[in-house]
Amino acid sequence: MPVEVTPTTVLPHEPQGILDLAVRSMFQLLSSLSQGMFIMDVNGRIVWVNEGYRRFLPALGLGSVEDFVGHQVEDVIPNTQMRRVLETGKPVLIDLLTNRAGTFVVSRLPLLAEDGAVIGAIGMVLFDQPETTLQPLIAKFARLQQDLEDARRELAAQRSAHADGGRRAKYTLASFVGASAAATEVKRRARRAALSSSPVLLLGETGTGKELLAHGIHSASPRANRPFVSVNIAAVPDTLLEAEFFGFVAGAFTGADRRGREGKFKLADGGTLFLDEIGDMPLGLQSKLLRALQEGEIEPLGSNRLIPVDVRIVAATSRDLSALVRDGRFREDLFYRLNVLPIRVPPLRERREDIPALVEVLGEELAQRSGAVQPELLPEAMELLAAQSWRGNIRELRNVLEQALLRGDSLAIDAGQLAAVLRESGVEPQNPVMREAAPQDGAGPDLLRPLAEQVAELEQRAIVAALKAHKGNKVAAARLLGISRATLYARMECMSNIQSFD
Repeated sequence: MPVEVTPTTVLPHEPQGILDLAVRSMFQLLSSLSQGMFIMDVNGRIVWVNEGYRRFLPALGLGSVEDFVGHQVEDVIPNTQMRRVLETGKPVLIDLLTNRAGTFVVSRLPLLAEDGAVIGAIGMVLFDQPETTLQPLIAKFARLQQDLEDARRELAAQRSAHADGGRRAKYTLASFVGASAAATEVKRRARRAALSSSPVLLLGETGTGKELLAHGIHSASPRANRPFVSVNIAAVPDTLLEAEFFGFVAGAFTGADRRGREGKFKLADGGTLFLDEIGDMPLGLQSKLLRALQEGEIEPLGSNRLIPVDVRIVAATSRDLSALVRDGRFREDLFYRLNVLPIRVPPLRERREDIPALVEVLGEELAQRSGAVQPELLPEAMELLAAQSWRGNIRELRNVLEQALLRGDSLAIDAGQLAAVLRESGVEPQNPVMREAAPQDGAGPDLLRPLAEQVAELEQRAIVAALKAHKGNKVAAARLLGISRATLYARMECMSNIQSFD
């Protein structure tokens, strides 16, 4: 807002005197809170500078205050935009200024007389090291930009799918909902894997979103504009799997199509082949798959001709492949061929803080499909959802929400409605209070995961608690935690649920 300067001609206790006193107080407050401040007159000549700004003078090539005060602003501050404030009379509340003294976050305010005429301007340096001070904000903006770019790719892929028989990825990595430490780490690894052409192995329980991640990896890869072909191995009879993978020529077997048919490898040529439930593949076919991956060529059923293919493999399983290898039910050499870029997709119980965001997205999707208004979950209902173990993960959560949506008569869903749905599904609802109070068994499932994830979560909780204890004062929080403020900012950069406690 413009700062209006008026002459003090009345007593301080009168209304006008109070206003004048407030103006002076605000001026002193701005001067003390900013990293530096100066005032110039209507002609652009600097008439005053505070102590904070004087420390920038040597970096500007000025030896003393006399080299600064009394000079035109453009002559002493390179790249300044203060003159524009004099010309327009409009403030610039936040801007970046870069010159030989460094990069600064600055604010420029016009000084107005009683009749609204511009009589000068105030320049303030809000932050003199924005790359450090604003790093959490910059990091969050970068993540939002990445999600926006992923969403754009998703729209482009959907448009292209109609022109390519629908063999395109339907989702991007932005579709993997979650901002918890575990979800963020999964998306980080998936983005790195997308840049490579090596096989990716997605490991995790059923319903955790492995197929969605496979789509997202393809969408973020250089093959995004090429086909994305998927096959669920568990859903295809063993006798048909070889033809499904490699195709067949006319007359290859009894009942075969007279024209023959291309297999999934050929359809995915140049793109990505997603092998879901790879742990269910029969041993006899595993050797042929290994050969196709090693040689980059396939041989259709009934044919003696080898066909070269360029396919990037993304495989997924909810089974323990290492145990299958030990039991002789999965080829060890194929396991090593697939297990190049493994990504563990955590179950929902390990990222409960993502449940509200998932409920929002799933609720909106279900409401659009049913033509109904998106329901609102009451706080106790959300707490009940967060307390469940979710053996079926996101798929189970979606099912519970859909049942509650279709059964409810109001726009608000309470804990009782959700508890009834859970019981009818054969699940005894866990009490949120009892879950928080229950002792943690050292052998509990939440502890059977990578140590780095557990340490990161513990560190995050400690930082949140310290900030809450000191009402958002980061200096005090850093002191309590025994780390520097710079280290605290660096840790917060990787955290998504740090709110403002000021």
